[in-house]
Amino acid sequence: MTLQPVETLLAAALVLLLGHLLNRVIAPLARYNIPEPISGGLLVAVLLAIAEQLSDFSISFDNTLKPILMLSFFAAVGLSADLSLLGQGGKRLVMFVLVLIPFLFLQNALGLLAALGLDMHPLMGLVGGSITLIGGHGTGAAYAQTFAEQHNIQSILELSMTSATMGLVLGGLVGGPLAQWLIKRHKLSGGEIIPDVPSDAHDITHNPIATYSFLPVLCATLAAVLGGQALASLFADSGVTVPSFLWCMLLGVLIRNLGRPLGLQLNLKAIDFISSVSLSLFLAITMMALSLVSVASMAGPLLVILLFQVALVMLFGALLTFRAVGRDYEAAVMSAAFCGFAMGATATAIANMQAITQRYGPAPQAFIVVPLVGAFLIDIINAVILTGYISLSWVGG
Repeated sequence: MTLQPVETLLAAALVLLLGHLLNRVIAPLARYNIPEPISGGLLVAVLLAIAEQLSDFSISFDNTLKPILMLSFFAAVGLSADLSLLGQGGKRLVMFVLVLIPFLFLQNALGLLAALGLDMHPLMGLVGGSITLIGGHGTGAAYAQTFAEQHNIQSILELSMTSATMGLVLGGLVGGPLAQWLIKRHKLSGGEIIPDVPSDAHDITHNPIATYSFLPVLCATLAAVLGGQALASLFADSGVTVPSFLWCMLLGVLIRNLGRPLGLQLNLKAIDFISSVSLSLFLAITMMALSLVSVASMAGPLLVILLFQVALVMLFGALLTFRAVGRDYEAAVMSAAFCGFAMGATATAIANMQAITQRYGPAPQAFIVVPLVGAFLIDIINAVILTGYISLSWVGG
């Protein structure tokens, strides 16, 4: 049984509703920030796998809409990048970004070494590295689709989703304990007074999304998608692999920041809406089509790689991140966020910080720096570093 594009889209929407219900009913799913399309999609994939094994009943989904949804998400990420806010984070912002750069190199190097040691394709090391751990489900699915087409790596999409999901859980588990250890070891405490956080650091306009505030964002998103596809095609034979989604994201950044002096106003709620819906539907289609039987055989080696990554994250966070961003309470909170970034996603990083500050006190600078880095900087840096790794002949050749 094959579902057509509109039927597949309806199924994806139903999966999102199912995931929302599961996250409300099953507390650990919400506690560890498991995305709703992952919760719902994984359950549907399990049920379909059982049905196929018991009765030979199977469903295949049309993937026509998947590339557009993926590119729309990354274009919207670029549109959310307000470069004028970068100065508000000050020295901590600069140091946090600088400490992430060598970590990304180390994380991918460790993944490559582990993959080679386990006799896996080198690209699986990058999947068990910053592609899924820093990049999350969206970036993981984007690269997996490219790797599957160019290198015919079996079950790489399923493994990418597995790695990203396990990373979310692990990032949520290790961030809090690391920050707590740093706080107790260095006898740190949060401030008693919560300074006012500049509203424009994270303000999303309070105006509701109306037709004529949504349409400019939709136009900008589609323009970035079309332009990104054109640039990817233009530079396809340049010798350096730059995925289409990176071009779309960079064009989104340019449209947002070059359009403002020309009077282009983009509603941030509308940007967030397009970004969230595009990614959620993309992941729902991806997850409900997972072949769980084929992924089971490779999940063991992938788990070994992830355990190595957890050890690296905790050592790097305690020895380098904490010292680089100030060696104080704010630095300890940012170290918890670092674990969320390094193993999960921005949502995991913020959740880690919230857990620490609710117990030990406020960390206002951390709540400015981390969302700014997570909003777009980390994705751009990650994509550039991954492009360098994939360009190596023994990795992506």
